[in-house]
Amino acid sequence: MSAELTGFAYLIAAICFILALRGLSSPETARQGNIIGICGMAIAIATTLASPEVLSYTWILAGIVIGGAIGTVIALKIHMTALPQLVAAFHSLVGLAAVFVASATLYAPDAYGIGSVGSIKTASLVEMAVGAAIGAITFTGSIVAFAKLQGLVTGAPLVFTGQHALNAVLGIAAVALVVFFAREESHLAYWGIVALALALGFLMILPIGGADMPVVISMLNSYSGWAACGIGFTLGNTLLIITGALVGSSGAILSYIMCKGMNRSFISVILGGFGADDSAVAAGGPSGDRAVRQGSAEDAAFIMKNGGKVIIVPGYGMAVAQAQHAVREMADILKAEGVDVSYAIHPVAGRMPGHMNVLLAEANVPYDEVFELEVINNAFAMADVAYVIGANDVTNPAAKTDPASPIYGMPILDVERAKTVLFVKRSMASGYAGVDNELFFRDNTMMLFGDAKKMTEEIVHALG
Repeated sequence: MSAELTGFAYLIAAICFILALRGLSSPETARQGNIIGICGMAIAIATTLASPEVLSYTWILAGIVIGGAIGTVIALKIHMTALPQLVAAFHSLVGLAAVFVASATLYAPDAYGIGSVGSIKTASLVEMAVGAAIGAITFTGSIVAFAKLQGLVTGAPLVFTGQHALNAVLGIAAVALVVFFAREESHLAYWGIVALALALGFLMILPIGGADMPVVISMLNSYSGWAACGIGFTLGNTLLIITGALVGSSGAILSYIMCKGMNRSFISVILGGFGADDSAVAAGGPSGDRAVRQGSAEDAAFIMKNGGKVIIVPGYGMAVAQAQHAVREMADILKAEGVDVSYAIHPVAGRMPGHMNVLLAEANVPYDEVFELEVINNAFAMADVAYVIGANDVTNPAAKTDPASPIYGMPILDVERAKTVLFVKRSMASGYAGVDNELFFRDNTMMLFGDAKKMTEEIVHALG
């Protein structure tokens, strides 16, 4: 394939990736955007394989077959609730790939047209050092994020005295090694950069708590993009540069949106987020001597059936219980009874951006019934019932009333303004932020204790 034809094909692939991002910005066009992205990637792979620089297809085809088989098995077996940790795991592989490619160019620069061993171009040395560093940070950071999301380690922030000073020292040392590496082309300096970056990945993500995981996921997504972009410069691959820049910039924008949704700065997240694993909080009855109003599925069915407007607020508890199909069935019955039903989504509900939207889409919930926080918040004052299923911190009034609370200032869904709040939870445990929800004790709140799916199915039965 000629250079002109290759450049044109890469341009088409890049346009497909841009259109894919545009499609993924809305639930209505997300599926179409995904298909366009797949087409773009198919064009990119086919164009690369047709390059005259490819001398043998044996290892390439073996990698495609093995990787494709593993990806297919994972895609078929993965549950929707495990998507956040799956994304984190895949990010780690992207970071590791960046380190491998950078290492390959260092030891065989002539194969990539950037010079020979001992006389690699300075610009290429800088590119491979930065790409490898970002890739290494992404690799270990994503592993920590995966371990936290999978429950292999606690979701609480793991902090120690002097950690910020240590991170600063490691960061300065890494920058110094990059400068030295660019001047001397020292292999020892290169591996020193990789080692420091691997350590920084661990140390940067360990102190981030469970409540900040949505930001971490999008942040690591951005890192993986910039790592790919840096390696694209090293390889002189235009498409890799464009694709990496798209992923990096979109991830950075998404991180900003997530931080805005929690009223937190990106720096405050990196310097040690809040959050505790809710499993560490004792389950059981009411907090202290405070009493709550507890109801049954029959009570909830009666209240919702006789209400004119019901707003459903899904949270991670719905995801864990796989209750989205039962929720949609409940909503269908209520709509058949003439009840106005809609869904309210907080930007950081769940463990990754868009988590709740994906789950509702899986249950074929109509897109026009799902609304973001800024659109639906005023509607709670006119709602007869707010059905909160597994959400906690994103509905906690302490975010507006308690300046001492770690979630103070975070925009929340104003479910408290509804005539009746039905709260489905397994216990009185706090959420990721480790903060008790005072809404549990309000006069207009009824607690429905139990598994989210089972409770919703009982409500469906009572409605029937």
